[in-house]
Amino acid sequence: MIRMLLAEDQHVIREALVTLLSLEPDIEVVEAVESGDAAVAAAMTHRPDVVVLDIDMPGTIDGLDAAAQVRTRLPGCRALMLTGHGKPGHLRRALSSQVDGFMLKTASPEELASAIRKVARGERVLDPSLAVTAWNLADNPLTPREADVLRLVAEGSEPPEIAGRLFLSAGTVRNYITTIVTKLNARNRTDAVRIASEAGWI
Repeated sequence: MIRMLLAEDQHVIREALVTLLSLEPDIEVVEAVESGDAAVAAAMTHRPDVVVLDIDMPGTIDGLDAAAQVRTRLPGCRALMLTGHGKPGHLRRALSSQVDGFMLKTASPEELASAIRKVARGERVLDPSLAVTAWNLADNPLTPREADVLRLVAEGSEPPEIAGRLFLSAGTVRNYITTIVTKLNARNRTDAVRIASEAGWI
């Protein structure tokens, strides 16, 4: 029997998944929670074989951070990420954090149950529709310093404030922003933030 913990913030989806997965003869849903924080706490209590986590959840940590914490505290527990959209940034984070599987919520109950079984056996699972996205993930063109600048731009900071925080001149910060916009083929710095965020570079 595979002991499984589910973390999904949308009540209707969470209850539907519990109902469907409970029909599987070899899967036992030991707990269903609605946040990353609750998932970590529940994993420590129930010590499941597999945690199935939505990525975007309320609370202080998202599903990927929760998966990392569970992996640290329960090395034998496998993590399968579930998301409504295969954003390159999410996929990049999932692959770099070495979660065991990544599935879209559009997967059928049979596909999800199969993914849980594979992950429980120690296999890696990637939703077939995401395979091309994973293959085509571009390398981050930003230098670490450019990424630092763009993160502060994303927070709403203006060049003089960024300069003060990074111990640079305002002119240097403006040069960084121009370089970033050019590298990302963005229309402006707001567009650069969007592109880099979606790609998981900041």
